[in-house]
Amino acid sequence: MAPHAHLAIYKVCSASGCSGSDILAGLDEAVKDGVDVLSLSLGAASMPFYLDPIAIGAFGATEKGILVTCSGGNSGPTASSVSNEAPWILTVAASSVDRNFRSIVTLGNGEQLYGESLNQPKSFKPSSLPLVYPDDPTCATVDASITGKVVLCDATGNEGDVAAGIKRAGGAAVIFLNDQTAGYSVVLRDNEFPSSKLTFKDASKIKIYVNTTRKPEASITFNGTVLGVSPAPVVAYFSSRGPSLATPGILKPDISGPGLNIMAAWPVQVGSGKNGAKTFNIISGTSMANPHLSGIAALIKSAHPDWSPAAIKSAIMTSSDDSSNNRKPILDEEHSPASFFAMGAGHVNPSKAADPGLIYDLDVDDYIRYLCGLDSSNVGEIVRRNISCSKFGSISEAELNYPSMVLSPGSTVNRTVTNVGKAHDVYKVEVEAPNGAKVTVTPPTLNFSKVKEKKTFTVRVIGGRRGAEGSLRWVSRRHVVRSPIVITGGL
Repeated sequence: MAPHAHLAIYKVCSASGCSGSDILAGLDEAVKDGVDVLSLSLGAASMPFYLDPIAIGAFGATEKGILVTCSGGNSGPTASSVSNEAPWILTVAASSVDRNFRSIVTLGNGEQLYGESLNQPKSFKPSSLPLVYPDDPTCATVDASITGKVVLCDATGNEGDVAAGIKRAGGAAVIFLNDQTAGYSVVLRDNEFPSSKLTFKDASKIKIYVNTTRKPEASITFNGTVLGVSPAPVVAYFSSRGPSLATPGILKPDISGPGLNIMAAWPVQVGSGKNGAKTFNIISGTSMANPHLSGIAALIKSAHPDWSPAAIKSAIMTSSDDSSNNRKPILDEEHSPASFFAMGAGHVNPSKAADPGLIYDLDVDDYIRYLCGLDSSNVGEIVRRNISCSKFGSISEAELNYPSMVLSPGSTVNRTVTNVGKAHDVYKVEVEAPNGAKVTVTPPTLNFSKVKEKKTFTVRVIGGRRGAEGSLRWVSRRHVVRSPIVITGGL
């Protein structure tokens, strides 16, 4: 994302895991060294901020003007599984890219199923072979009865070991089958064995075929890397979901980025093929999505060195895409429209993020007032100094000047935007109201006469069903500044 950026690496984990004290020490050391962006592809289950070393360390970084980006977790698609939820952190979800490593499974009846495989052996002949689905669908134990056959196996996350076992038993190839939870998210590993992995939809088709055909057969054809795959992006099944447990009134995750089958440098050698061992690997997770966002944040920081961490967050969120490359809404692993609790505000759009038009800015005092409203008894443990909430004041989660909005029926909140585009810009509001809600915005037009000028507007919600989603857009000739709206409470 930022190929000319300088990297400083802080070791906070060991073979025994990542201790909270080491994480906090690493964060504090990076702050002392004067980094511009901090990227943390680690985390634990949701916990109160005063117990969370990442939240505490990230607050200290934010005080020094350093944006902290964090992976949102790989516990999806379970609701409220997202972690690293503090509003001063950019919390990142994982989505697919428009690239497949195509392997086509052709059944004996002529039907073709498009799978994927990292291993694309040129020597494997695409001829029909007997197809078998063992009594043990996980293929943990196989015997010589599979010799020369294509073997169907339920994908359980240990495909490498399963493929090795099938190879030893004399199998010709393996087809891994997604379960319903994984859906359309095909997570790949290099098995060094002829294989294909199918979506749950296609897995269901091949199971019907093998169970209803007297002599089932299949062949695999490897088509290499295919670009322009649609729809993309699609939220990955494993990407942790909101709503947040630590702060339900803040929409988390914030943003999604590429996190499914991502190639990157790897610290140890991978593979043993004819081309020699590789020091690159392809894996999946929000830990892969997060560095994309930290790199993009570094580019924005370079272009706008005076912007606060909140300004950079706002630019990324409000300029993000809410539609895929087929111009339809971004989907989740079930190919249903992805909720904001799955994808955040949307999928990052780097070129637009550098020129967002308007930003929702925040400073450290705003976060302290938010913390006083959340739980006044533990604020000092988070900010690491004594805080008197009676002097600072407090605000609710909904009142924080955040780029997204979680609002209850009957609520009224204010937001303040800063013009970072051109002078003399005019923005008009466009509202897509959540189901059953009426949303009014006053004033409906914002007239800016200079750069860095601030304008405040009021949002009022009447009615609405719990969980219903909509959006608020400020539209000028040059920019569209979009904020998600989610209804909390209600019926």
